[in-house]
Amino acid sequence: MNIGSTRRARALVVALAAGSLALAGCSSGSSNEGKDKSSSQDDAKSQSEAVGLGDAAASKGPAKEVEGAKSGGMITVWQADDFSHLDPGQSYVSDAGLLGRLIHRGLTQLEEDDNGGKQVVGDLATDSGKASDGGKTWTYTLKDGIKDEKGNAITSKDVRHTVERLYAPFITDGPTYLQQWLSGAGTSYRKGLPGGPFKGKHLPDKVLETPDDKTIVFHFREPQADVPQMLAMRGYSIVPEKADTKEKYDNKPVALGPYKIGEFKPGKGMKLVKNANWDPKTDSVRHQYVDGFDIQYNVQDAEQTKRILADRSAAKNAIQFTGAVDISQAKKVVNDKKAFARTIRGYQPYVWQMNFNLDRIKDKKVRDAITYALPSTQIIRPDGGTYAGEPAGGLLAPTLPGYEKGYDPYGKIAKPNGDPEKAKKLLKEAGKEGMKLVYGYANTEIRQQQALIITNALEKAGFDVQKKDIDNATWYEQVGKVDNKLDIYMTGWGQDWSSPSTVIPPSFDGTQIQDGSSNYSHTNDKHVNKEINRIAKITDPEKANAEWVKLHKYIVEEINPAAPIYFTKQFQIYGSNVGGARYNADTSYIDVTRLFLKK
Repeated sequence: MNIGSTRRARALVVALAAGSLALAGCSSGSSNEGKDKSSSQDDAKSQSEAVGLGDAAASKGPAKEVEGAKSGGMITVWQADDFSHLDPGQSYVSDAGLLGRLIHRGLTQLEEDDNGGKQVVGDLATDSGKASDGGKTWTYTLKDGIKDEKGNAITSKDVRHTVERLYAPFITDGPTYLQQWLSGAGTSYRKGLPGGPFKGKHLPDKVLETPDDKTIVFHFREPQADVPQMLAMRGYSIVPEKADTKEKYDNKPVALGPYKIGEFKPGKGMKLVKNANWDPKTDSVRHQYVDGFDIQYNVQDAEQTKRILADRSAAKNAIQFTGAVDISQAKKVVNDKKAFARTIRGYQPYVWQMNFNLDRIKDKKVRDAITYALPSTQIIRPDGGTYAGEPAGGLLAPTLPGYEKGYDPYGKIAKPNGDPEKAKKLLKEAGKEGMKLVYGYANTEIRQQQALIITNALEKAGFDVQKKDIDNATWYEQVGKVDNKLDIYMTGWGQDWSSPSTVIPPSFDGTQIQDGSSNYSHTNDKHVNKEINRIAKITDPEKANAEWVKLHKYIVEEINPAAPIYFTKQFQIYGSNVGGARYNADTSYIDVTRLFLKK
């Protein structure tokens, strides 16, 4: 899953290990005044705790009441930018994922209790799913009483439609696990239903069955253990067949969650109001305490922090959605006991990296030179310093099984301020001194500040940097184009659940290259493609993880398609009248499903 270009993140950090699930939880942070209260890699490691698959009893609503919760009032949300997508099928960036927790629903979802215990439960489905045929077949049954915001009953036909519309050519930016598991790897899945369901054609019953209005049966090509986690992704939330307006659905989706869009002004803001047709008896996780959310765009992290730290007027009822505490005000927040008590912290499962467009930068010495030149510590600073992240040595995050602390082939941890002399030497050896680099970056305050740091470092190493700013709201759509006309550009990727299989194939499988693919470097290496195909068939999770780690090292050391820059952390602040706030492992942000106003 992509972390947004203004420090957004999303992850269902669930791992299958030795027949059980493990999921990354949150860090409460230190409470010792004066010490570094940011999250550490020890926090990330400690997140792996056993997680079960919820049965029918665990999936029944209503959700457990939040202590002290009251109903009523509007929560103010300050957000830097517009949302990348509203259509769930296009949602693979964390801002849309967080919004989706309030307005969309899928077959399954992640539940987290007060003690940090986690399990995957049924959302629209009665449970987390029933496997048969050695894991090739998964069956789901819909709960009674599920309706969309217009009062229309949701049936298996809507689930079928949701799956089949993902094959349509206009769906380019969402996850592809389900489609590939059903119909073929890479981009070949689209041949399973060219154009989607809009001309009356459907996937055959041997792939997807809906024998009655309540039952959905998936028939996968290979055994799949991670179906419950995969279906919990926001990209697989239900789009009612009668409500689907194809491309236009991205502007006006129909809600199944506790809230619906009451007002939407692109570029300015959005108001969420209660969805009267959401039945809490069908939902074991979400609440509907507040009357709605007043989401205001164009408020940057610095201003968000300033307002909420001051805790006056509307700020008392305000939260940061995907923003974070501004680095220049972090010490004020940390040293103010009352303010610090109004924060949530956690180690996120994301890695910010500088992608190299391998269609344009073909010389590995040049890619290595750029990697050595980048000063990771300086680049982290505008994003929040030690509270926002720490230098990364590779492309697998500390929250993943098999992560090797200290892995650092390019000295990014040993020399976090970069190695300009080594960079100069490599560039000279390549005969590319003065080489022009087209560098794309998002036009936000943080990315603009980082762009200055990165440009200066690369110019000192001997490059001629040509900067190109890109609209943040469409950042991933622009850099996700195969012909993006850029040489280098930063993206952040985090696992969809805690397995390297949700990092390496989406990011480096050459058979998946297409507009909207998350293979941003356009890596298309025969050995990598072959290994991905081989490892994906290993059914033992521990053996598979070991092989993914070996392949990761090959990719980093032999290809170097992206320079690792930093692992990410979360540090957010909220107003004093907001109750129920805590870090959420599913979204890597504040848990928006349980918030209320104290008075």
